[in-house]
Amino acid sequence: MTDASASRDVWVIDDDRGVRFVLAEALRDAGHAVREFGDVASVRAALKTARPALLLTDVRMPGEDGLALLEELKAQGIGPVIVMSAYTDVATAAAAYRHGAADYLAKPFDLDQAVAAVERALADVAPPPAPKAVASHPTLFGESSAMREVFRLIGRVAASDLSVLITGETGTGKELVARALHEESARRGKPFVALNTAAIPSELLESELFGHEAGAFTGATRRHAGRFEQAEGGTLFLDEIGDMPLALQTRLLRVLAGGEFYRVGGRELMRGDVRIVAATHQDLAARVASGQFRADLLHRLDVVRIELPPLRQRRSDIPKLAEHFLAAAAVELKLPPKRFSKAALKAIAQRDFPGNVRELENLCRRLAVIAPGAEILPGDLGTAAPGAGGDDWTHALRDWAEQALARGEADIHARAREALDHTLMQAALRAHDNHRQHAAAALGVGRNTLTRKLGASRTRRPNKT
Repeated sequence: MTDASASRDVWVIDDDRGVRFVLAEALRDAGHAVREFGDVASVRAALKTARPALLLTDVRMPGEDGLALLEELKAQGIGPVIVMSAYTDVATAAAAYRHGAADYLAKPFDLDQAVAAVERALADVAPPPAPKAVASHPTLFGESSAMREVFRLIGRVAASDLSVLITGETGTGKELVARALHEESARRGKPFVALNTAAIPSELLESELFGHEAGAFTGATRRHAGRFEQAEGGTLFLDEIGDMPLALQTRLLRVLAGGEFYRVGGRELMRGDVRIVAATHQDLAARVASGQFRADLLHRLDVVRIELPPLRQRRSDIPKLAEHFLAAAAVELKLPPKRFSKAALKAIAQRDFPGNVRELENLCRRLAVIAPGAEILPGDLGTAAPGAGGDDWTHALRDWAEQALARGEADIHARAREALDHTLMQAALRAHDNHRQHAAAALGVGRNTLTRKLGASRTRRPNKT
């Protein structure tokens, strides 16, 4: 008969005494018997006379790290083990699962979250499958809770052959996630093939996917291997899957169901071993409801879903991403390195970035080229903004106001209001060939108001010579 108390014996290994204390107290309050250790050596000594029901271990500690201990515990059949780490990236999370971790907690974590993870692990007899490889993805990182969950999902599902559907707004990094899933899997030595289905004309998309035989259509002078053949043994990433024509959705469904297809104009039955990872920024459920997407194909693709958060929902990650992109741009463009001032990083983190990570990267590339000094200031951000409209002018206004206030300037509201009125009136007059009544109507003010403001502006502005 098993001792019930022994079945709930939990060991906490961390070189930080404060972390050990608060975590141990929370676990004791939840009814667990807890032992604390500050290094791997003391754990190894304790294992000679006792076996815990579960261990929580930090990754990086003086001497041997937690992953080395995890490997030993896995070989001895001791566990489950929950890994804790302050290093929140794909490689660390994947390494933890690869070495046999039952769960991964990114520091700082909520104590209730940690206790819940322990309860789940103790209730689980078989730990989840682990990925087979570790890779570094420099632009796929973050410390926000949303990105930590993305890393955990990648670590859990990469080693399987399950189809994955990646959702998220344009520019959030869906292809990076697809590449991470491939590189952390047993297929990493095989091809990773990407195809943006929205970028290929519908009449050519079938040939791009499945290939064609010589003479299959006008211009087909020789046999062409499609993306399914090119990705044999590896991963095929289908981006913007929501834009795929219905007829091709039917063919894709048959391939997913049986792994067989014909080239366009061909009679030879082709068989392939390919893992499918798809991505979209659209609501596929809504497209199913409107008859634009097959429900059975959605079920085939959406076995595991990874939802990428927009950048505005992970603002804490923006400064590190910006510094990374700025440094990378300097290397790529062979330019002297530049750095962000604290005020500039703060200003960047407050932007919404509707284009997400891609827009941030483009901003940093522009700054690497056109920012005048070695240190990028808030005022430089306005000059680097694209002239595509939107609300970019408000960012430039905010940057100007912050600099003026930092210099201790006074009466900036009146100056800004005057400059705004003058700019709007001049633009309206140019747009309406100096016809004041039409310009005033376009601005939504009376003609007399426009005339009065123009007169006041002239009296305050010196004439150009």
